[in-house]
This record gives sequence, structure tokens and C-alpha cells, in this order.
Amino acid sequence: MKKEIADFVSRCLNCQKVKAERCKSKGLVQPLEIPQGKWDSISMDFVGGLPMTHSGKDKIWVIVDRLTKTARLIAMKETWSMTQLTKAYVSQLPLKHSNGTEARYGQKCRSPLCWENLVNPVMLGPQYLHDTAEKIKYIQGRMKMAQDRQKSYADLGRKPAEFLVGEKVWLKVSPTRGVMRFGKKGKLSPRFIGPYEILERIGNLAYRLALPMELERVHNVFHVSQLKKYVYDPSHVIPPEVVPLDGTMSYEERPIRILDSKTR
Repeated sequence: MKKEIADFVSRCLNCQKVKAERCKSKGLVQPLEIPQGKWDSISMDFVGGLPMTHSGKDKIWVIVDRLTKTARLIAMKETWSMTQLTKAYVSQLPLKHSNGTEARYGQKCRSPLCWENLVNPVMLGPQYLHDTAEKIKYIQGRMKMAQDRQKSYADLGRKPAEFLVGEKVWLKVSPTRGVMRFGKKGKLSPRFIGPYEILERIGNLAYRLALPMELERVHNVFHVSQLKKYVYDPSHVIPPEVVPLDGTMSYEERPIRILDSKTR
């Protein structure tokens, strides 16, 4: 009896749309690629709210190399365009860090891979380049070890999930709490809409869906955690639903008019 009930619930159309999944999160952790050289992979941030300099600059652009943890601080203006930011990046980073020396001033690069005693400078040679390559390999190995350790921890609360092109899936939405959704309230308010057909797989954890015209303003690529497999049944009659979703995949329903009132 328990098996029959579970099979019926898994095929029920309303249950598939309403029931929240009580399983582990979908999609295993995908670590970033290990950078092969300095300034190959960077992260950046902006520090604002600073006093303005004589040249009118009031922000600092912080750029950190993920391999060597070397940081560069570039003064900038809040009104700079993307073209100006690109020129500042090109003029500051490659000239000083591409080959281990500062091409502009002829000085040694002060990154952790090229620390040298400026009092007794050492000329570049085969041994110096060999030591630098060995340090890069050591750092890459430590980064790989840290990523594998964090992945092993994170994957304990996740499970692998894959869908095939042509399959139909439910799409998870984020309704506003405390309002009536689709004319239903409480436990019967849907948490998924669809089903929609999978058109393409993007990378390892994303899929492109065939969304209706009502959702043409919504980006049609979704993470695997936002999808749930649709279990087909011949008795299903799926009416088209018009859901006013915004860019964050959220919707809200408000009353249009008062149909009745009562005074007690």
C-alpha cells in the first residue's frame, strides 16, 4: 500500500506543482579552474567614499591575483567608463607583472613569486626561472588540495542531477509570502510552474528552457537547483498559466476588487 501511495503522489499533477522537495540540493560543486600563471585569474572590488584627491579621484580599484594573492590598488574616478577602466588595467598590470620585472622602471616585481633582496639584487637566470616555476607548481597543488577539501564538505549536502534535452521539467518560482497565489492559499499554493521543455544544456549545471511568450522577458537559462523533473501521466490536463514574473523569478498577486463584505 505504501508503494502504491508513493507512486500515485509522484504522478499527481497538483502534488508535483505544490509539494516542496525534501531532498538534498541539486548539483555538485564545480570548483574554479586552477590558474596557470600570474594574473591569469583575478578578482576585483571597489572601495568608495574616500576623500577626493587633487586630480579628482575618489575611489580605489582593488585587483587581486588568485594565484599569488598579489594586489594592485588603482586610484580612479566614479565617473570613469568601461573604456577608461580597461586602459587603467592594461597600463598597470601586464607591464609590471608579465615577465617578473617591471618593464617601465627595470625593477624586480614585488609579487610573492619574485621576492628579492633589493640591496643585493640577483640577475635573472635559468635557476631563477626554475625556482619560480617550482613555486607556481607548489601553489597550484595547494589550491587544488583546498578546493578538493571544500568540495568534499559541500557535496555531502548535495546530490548529482542531470536532465536530457527534450525532457520536461517544472520551474521553481519564489512567491511573495502572505498573499494568495493563483487563487489558492496555504499548502495548496503552487511552488512550481510549467512543465517546460529543455532545449539545451549549458555547461555542467544549467539548462535552457522553452518558455512561453508570457515569460519572454525572463532569461531562459536556469540552474539545475531551480528545476524538478516532470513525471508524465496520461490523465494530466495542463492548462496554460499566465504568471506575472519579474527578473528575480518572483511574483505577487493582489486583490482587484471587493466581492462581498460583512459587519459583525
